[in-house]
Amino acid sequence: MNQNFTRFAFTKSVKETQERYGSRKSYARMEESGDKYVLTEREIPFIETRDSFYMATVGENGWPYMQFRGGPKGFLKVIDNITLGMADFRGNLQYISVGNLKATKKASLFLIDYPSQRRLKIWAESEVLDADQNQELLEKVRAPDYKAVIERIILFKIQAYDWNCPQHITPRYTVEEIEQGKIDQVF
Repeated sequence: MNQNFTRFAFTKSVKETQERYGSRKSYARMEESGDKYVLTEREIPFIETRDSFYMATVGENGWPYMQFRGGPKGFLKVIDNITLGMADFRGNLQYISVGNLKATKKASLFLIDYPSQRRLKIWAESEVLDADQNQELLEKVRAPDYKAVIERIILFKIQAYDWNCPQHITPRYTVEEIEQGKIDQVF
């Protein structure tokens, strides 16, 4: 755990709740740890092998919005050790996440590896860019064999991240993982 994470997550009401249920003392010690926002050799390959993640944004009205994002493995790109980027593929044309990102710039990404029971939470400041006006960056985030229409580029400047407890993650497997025999140990 780290200071950036605890600054974002441990609000006054959260601390009061931790106190009430008896976990405040241990989490208070965690608040003294250093900031963690630079990706390491642990996070980079994890991010680069995801084929989906969940993204939360908040609109001007203060209400959160959660959305599933999917694509080929590695569609969420590590641009550098504090920046992630993705080609924003055309979807249902509601543009709720994009509108929220333009208004508040805040995003939280939740990446999960079901078979390995690992999950990574990322807090980020975002930037929405027109794809046709950023050709060099577009080439970095493009998934060459994926035929989806790219409408824009979304960059995420990492403010904090935290690996989450694996408890209660039910292992799930893709068709590809089953076909490749990666779940032999389960059966």
